[in-house]
Amino acid sequence: MHSSANNGLREFKNYVGIKFQLYNSLFTALPFHRIEKTGILLSLLLNDCEEGYAKKLSPTQIINEFFAHHGNYTTQDEQLDLLFRFIQFIERQVVLFDALEDAAFDEVHDLSGPGTLKQLVQEVQQHNKEAALEEVCKDFSVRMVLTAHPTQFYPGTVLGIINDLSRSLAQNNATQIDMYLQQLGKTAFLKKQKPTPYDEAVSLIWYLENVFYNAAGRISSFMRAQFPQLQETDHSLINMGFWPGGDRDGNPFVNAETTLKVAEALRGSIIKCYYLDVRKLRRRLTFKGMDQILNDLEKQLYNNIFIPGQRTAIDAAGISSALNELKQILVTQHNGLFLHLLENLINKVSTFGLHFASLDIRQESSVHHTVLSKIAEKAMTVPADYPGWDEQKRRTFLAENDKVLTEVNLSDELATDTLESIHAIKTIQEYNGEKGCHRYIISQCNSALNVMEVYGLFILCGWQKANLTVDIVPLFETIDDLQRAAGIMKQLYSNDVYAQHLGRRKKIQTIMLGFSDGTKDGGYLMANWSIYKAKQELTAISRSFGIEVIFFDGRGGPPARGGGKTHQFYASMGRDISNKEIQLTIQGQTVSSNFGTIDSARYNLEQMINAGISNELFSNRHITLEADEALLMQQLAEESFSSYSQLKNHPGFLEYLAQVSPLVYYNETNIASRPSRRSAGKLTLKDLRAVPFVGAWSQLKQNVTGYYGVGTALSAMEKAGKFSVLKKLYKQSLFFKTLIDNCEMAMKKCFFPLTEHLRDDDAFGDLWKMIFDEYQLTEKYILQLSDKEELMDDYPVERLSILMRERIVLPLVTIQQYAIAHLRDHPETHPEEKEKTVFEKLIIRASFGIINAGRNSA
Repeated sequence: MHSSANNGLREFKNYVGIKFQLYNSLFTALPFHRIEKTGILLSLLLNDCEEGYAKKLSPTQIINEFFAHHGNYTTQDEQLDLLFRFIQFIERQVVLFDALEDAAFDEVHDLSGPGTLKQLVQEVQQHNKEAALEEVCKDFSVRMVLTAHPTQFYPGTVLGIINDLSRSLAQNNATQIDMYLQQLGKTAFLKKQKPTPYDEAVSLIWYLENVFYNAAGRISSFMRAQFPQLQETDHSLINMGFWPGGDRDGNPFVNAETTLKVAEALRGSIIKCYYLDVRKLRRRLTFKGMDQILNDLEKQLYNNIFIPGQRTAIDAAGISSALNELKQILVTQHNGLFLHLLENLINKVSTFGLHFASLDIRQESSVHHTVLSKIAEKAMTVPADYPGWDEQKRRTFLAENDKVLTEVNLSDELATDTLESIHAIKTIQEYNGEKGCHRYIISQCNSALNVMEVYGLFILCGWQKANLTVDIVPLFETIDDLQRAAGIMKQLYSNDVYAQHLGRRKKIQTIMLGFSDGTKDGGYLMANWSIYKAKQELTAISRSFGIEVIFFDGRGGPPARGGGKTHQFYASMGRDISNKEIQLTIQGQTVSSNFGTIDSARYNLEQMINAGISNELFSNRHITLEADEALLMQQLAEESFSSYSQLKNHPGFLEYLAQVSPLVYYNETNIASRPSRRSAGKLTLKDLRAVPFVGAWSQLKQNVTGYYGVGTALSAMEKAGKFSVLKKLYKQSLFFKTLIDNCEMAMKKCFFPLTEHLRDDDAFGDLWKMIFDEYQLTEKYILQLSDKEELMDDYPVERLSILMRERIVLPLVTIQQYAIAHLRDHPETHPEEKEKTVFEKLIIRASFGIINAGRNSA
């Protein structure tokens, strides 16, 4: 273990571990009914859980024995009431732990160490790479795209308390800590209604205003201060993206009106940030020649926020011009006093413009065919027999057509809204600038026609081919689509009309790759390897056509959905994979856990920037996989895929997940506007979204999607006499090591004693044993591969954090499994409907604390 890791572990124990025990005692003063007794009883239940699972008791036996020992709770209503109070108590313990970790971030993490920009600066100067850095920074950037996928269980009010509580904990302000804990006790965690897409947007805009605005500004200012030559370019190292209000895929509640409303909120929010900064500047820049410029700028910003109809009176270029005029006066006449404050704002305007974050539009591929068919039905510019044409004929028509629809209403709500959304993009660009909304993402893209359908719809909606300021982004998700992606792009690049469109877009093509559905479809190793290979093939085909490809990764929080040690993946990309930009989604829980404070956001952003820039500057490092190494990875992926497919295709697979996990209750948690399934009807794996799929395994404490098949694959390599070669690959390839690191993280959050009572179950025993055997096999071979004694040995701080969090929620997962087992064992209609409803509520409420405690569980 490195000394920095030892230091971090010591600080974590001091600032988080010990403080948690100290402040946890304050919960006895929280304003709950009989709270002191609840806290004492909960500690007894935790002890019963630990001892009970050691004796191989089931959750039902543990809960029943607990109530048998505490005879005051004799009726079912009294027992259920206490279990609900336990859930409330644990929820707030998790919040306290979150707040303590946030408060201790800069103590536990080395903010000048490996992966930070300070370390990058030292390395650049040491190797005399300043000129090369300037060249890289002309094009390189990191785009973080905030999404509202249903993994955030904290309501906005609680997130605010966490933020304030973290600050007080960092300051050791006992009085404020006590008040915030009391506020926490009286604040509801449960959302009674599902949020609207606009509600989701407002929640994430809070992070833009309070975290990213400052973190990105500081990073930009730091880099420009270290390397003055970067001040000559207006290219931004950091760009923000935004999905709430633009992501239509499977969400019937997002429409063109929502999109416009969210774009306006983003614009208003960034202008408000500039306005507040200008007011602060006025308190410092009190010098001759500056007052009038500041007054005029402040007035313009004020009018755009508070006076209706004034939103066209200002643009980013105008703000930058005024600020640069101030800079010139400050430097030439006033000795550059407070110049750093002014440059910080200039950098923010360069980064955020008037859009704050680029609003992406996303729709599922089949919808566009439906829209064109509806247009053809009405014989409006599209021939009536269009739906019957072959793919080539349709592609040709869509490329060559220059006729415009005269009517938008197609007598179909979804089709009409699709056209209105395309019109909305033009409106947003008019007010927020082109960056405000310039990407249309096609999910489940599986042909070149899918892309040309979107291109054709833009022309039908009145966009001129020569002025189509929109990037069309195909999203490849399934293993099959990933394998066919390069061929699809070759067809598009060979299309003269589409090639001309790319020529007008600086010969840049963005391609999105989905980790979540890939893992659901092919398992952990195959999904990650398929995406790696797809990136290699897409890079090669794009370069052969003179196109610069940019990859946009659809990543979730846990390793199974592309999360985990994300920055290490980008640092591990070889020269045969385009690395011009790093683009990825930041979803739900990951927003608050990795970017909840300015310090943590800056640290994690710096890790991404460092990974991308280092990869470009120091290409002599062993990153690109050799042919024999790639073949080994392919063999691993195939073995893993075969193993995962056997599990996935087991006749009882979905029934196991539906009956043993909280999967079927995901849609009732009221945490997101988007349904948990793409379509109603019988539960199928294809229709099931990745978030509830991965999240259900997480709450079950089996995390199948993060490791299943890995043990089988490693075992097969040993039998083939290739394990020594594999160990060498583990030591040399950061890509392979990161895959294994993330696998270890998923496994560390497993707890099989929770469900061991199913081992001999007639319906579920076979599946449980398959999963447990694969877990044990994977653990055995990972430790053998890495020469470690324990999973996550390289990451002692994170390992301790996981252990502490898992212990906090042990009673919670026990209560949830107790309720699930009760409903499974009593499927008949109860005499009183109330009883079943209460058990269902118990399952749903337990989900909140379990997922929140995991921080990247779904």
